Amino acid sequence: MKNSYQAIQASALGKLELVVRTVPTPNKDEVLIAVEACGICGADAMTIENPNPDSFPRIPGHEVVGRIVAIGNPDSNYWKIGQRVGVGRLGGHCNLCDECRQGLFNLCNNQPIMGSTHDGGYAEMMMAKQTGLVSIPDELSSVEAAPLLCAGIATFNALKKSGAQAGDTVAIFGIGGLGHLAIQYARRMGFRVVAIGRGQDIAELTHDLGAHIYIDTQLENAVDRLKELGKAQVILSTITNGEISSALFAGLIPQGKLIVVGVGKEPLVISSPLLVGGERTVQGSITGTPYEVEKTLNFSLLTDVRAMIETYPLEQAHEAYTKVRTGKVEFRAVLTTSHFAH
Repeated sequence: MKNSYQAIQASALGKLELVVRTVPTPNKDEVLIAVEACGICGADAMTIENPNPDSFPRIPGHEVVGRIVAIGNPDSNYWKIGQRVGVGRLGGHCNLCDECRQGLFNLCNNQPIMGSTHDGGYAEMMMAKQTGLVSIPDELSSVEAAPLLCAGIATFNALKKSGAQAGDTVAIFGIGGLGHLAIQYARRMGFRVVAIGRGQDIAELTHDLGAHIYIDTQLENAVDRLKELGKAQVILSTITNGEISSALFAGLIPQGKLIVVGVGKEPLVISSPLLVGGERTVQGSITGTPYEVEKTLNFSLLTDVRAMIETYPLEQAHEAYTKVRTGKVEFRAVLTTSHFAH
């Protein structure tokens, strides 16, 4: 193994540069991963475009798949050298805090946030905590698996925990990197799927992905259309605009649920009569534990759910990130390194 590796680091606000770093040695609770693929997520902007100069330098990336090349604990009986693993945004729970003691590992506040508080996967090598590792099925390529470690688990878990049952109407708001996966999962879970987006250019695509009905917000009022359809049991909002997401709340049936996975700066403004009078709820959903990510990967394999992906070599990270930020990528971008076997 070489003693240095290449990485793309955010070195200043909006600036990504190729650097060479020394290969580190993992601590007893860590492994060293030779990265094969790393997805680019809209949330990477929180690192790359962070106005706080103290946050730099940092290697972004939290949809990471690669192979273990070194283990800090030589007595590990689960993780092995050469094993293909993944790491999502949540970098590994601490097993000590109140949340961990309750089994709420994805809510652990002491874990690293990959690509944000801990160097991520825009690199040939990455260190990771063993409690954050996900086993990758052989049937999924590293490129296929990468987006499922964030966009996949975020939408799959939100739908799985929504309380909706087969036959219920579930609306997916936003047809992008998250939404195009959410439509597929919702259809495979047996829901009547309503996709809500902008423009007729994606109407056919939403049906191809599995939507039964497409609502084009440029042509019709989404809430009025949902009311015509009998309203939705669940509305899953994948966009970051709180004001627009809030407006859809009126499209829920009594005891319906608005689930938010798109994180933005605008607050949600919910009508209290609609909230109280119909016993409707608003819920946030944050990715999941490594075990839940493995459930997502297995379900994706069983039901043939895949992200639509554009691949780029690591050296083109800036170009790929720019396409993601401007909405010109369909629908996920994945960086590959020299370790990736095509």
